[in-house]
Amino acid sequence: MNPIIKVAIIGGTGKSGKYLVKQLLLQNFSVKLLHRKPETLHIDNPLIEIVKGDARDYNAIHTLLEGCDAVLSCLSQPAGERTIFSDATRNILKAMAAHNISRYITTAGLNVNTPFDKKSAQTQFGTKWMYENYPETTTDRQVEYELLAASNTNWTMVRLPLIGQTDDISEIIVSLEDCPGNNISATNLGLFMIKQLHSALYVKQAPFIANG
Repeated sequence: MNPIIKVAIIGGTGKSGKYLVKQLLLQNFSVKLLHRKPETLHIDNPLIEIVKGDARDYNAIHTLLEGCDAVLSCLSQPAGERTIFSDATRNILKAMAAHNISRYITTAGLNVNTPFDKKSAQTQFGTKWMYENYPETTTDRQVEYELLAASNTNWTMVRLPLIGQTDDISEIIVSLEDCPGNNISATNLGLFMIKQLHSALYVKQAPFIANG
């Protein structure tokens, strides 16, 4: 794999994204961060460049990815808005092709299904619950997976249980078939995503991860 020095981040100020950005900076990556209202941020770090924009806006994504070596996303659904995931994914894939970027790592819930799953009754229940209570966004997450699976991008979709907003670091359990636990530390998640920048192990796959 080519050296990765600068990464584009989408959802980098959210509940899990801020932990990802923290770990990237600790490892001296340069970061380009997309934010709708950068004037509300108080960031003073020479490794961070902020790009104003929305993930639904292709021009903003195109600007964000310029000069970057990889893309990381912890994008979450904005409250009260129509679902965002497939729109953002289409923009990201298009801009990656335009900038000749191949590596994309994103997050999703355990409700996303793949042909390789052997979900337990508990994971199946969680998936069903999401479809019953959040049908639009849950369906759109599945569309996101299908878009990635059909693309030529070296993508990885990390599927997650409940995220704990902590600095705790522990062993991580990974499975391609079923969610192996009930929780994941946001710091563990960030470190796992960063590790994938230099690994082809889960390229074009959607691993579940959980705290060990």
